Amino acid sequence: MTYHGAVKVGGTPDVRELAHLVITKIAVGPMNNNAYLLRCRATDEQLLIDAAADAPVLQESIGDSLATVVTTHRHQDHWNALADVVRATGARTAAGRIDADGIPVPTDLLLDDGDTLRVGEVALTVRHLVGHTPGAIVLLYDDPQGHPHLFTGDCLFPGGVGNTWGDPAAFRSLFHDVSTKLFEPLPDETWVYPGHGDDTTLGTERPHLAEWEARGW
Repeated sequence: MTYHGAVKVGGTPDVRELAHLVITKIAVGPMNNNAYLLRCRATDEQLLIDAAADAPVLQESIGDSLATVVTTHRHQDHWNALADVVRATGARTAAGRIDADGIPVPTDLLLDDGDTLRVGEVALTVRHLVGHTPGAIVLLYDDPQGHPHLFTGDCLFPGGVGNTWGDPAAFRSLFHDVSTKLFEPLPDETWVYPGHGDDTTLGTERPHLAEWEARGW
C-alpha cells in the first residue's frame, strides 16, 4: 500500500515502510493530533513522537516495547497521554531542554539543537525552533537510501509555520528558524510530518515562503 498520511481520529493508522525505518502515523484526540511511531527495522526498537492523547489507541500500535517518547513541545495537546504511555511501557522521555519544565511528566533526556537521538540503528537529528514555544524541537531523519523525513510538531504545516498568536517577534523568530534550519539545508523532496493534519513536502511549501513572511503568520 502507498503511504498517503491522511489519517483521522478513530480511523486506521497509515504506515510508511522505508529501508531502515517503519513510520506509523496515528491521529488521536479532540484536536486531531498526529502521533508518529518509529521502528528500526534492524533492532525493532521503537520511538514515539508525541503521546498526544488516547493512550489505549497508541498502545495498539506500540505493543509491548517502547524505548523512547519524544514530546515536540510543551503544549498540553501533545502530551495528554504521556504519563499513561510511560507507565505502560517504561519508556524514557525526551523533550527540548527549554520546554521540558512545561511538561508535567519528568524529562529523562533534554535535547538541544544538533543533538542526535537514536532509535535502534537509526539516527535522528534534533533541530530547535523558537516561536511556537520557546523550546520546540523537530526531528530529522536523513534516509541514506532516499529523501529526508522531517517531524515538525507544530512548527511547520501545509500552508505556513505554526501559530504565534499575533506576536510579531515570535513569528519572525519561527519564520527565521524554519527558513534557515529546514528550507535552506534540505531538498524539496523532504517529507514533512506535522503535529496535526495532512503531510506535505518542503518543495510544495517553498514557493510560498515570501508570502508567509509578508502576511506575518
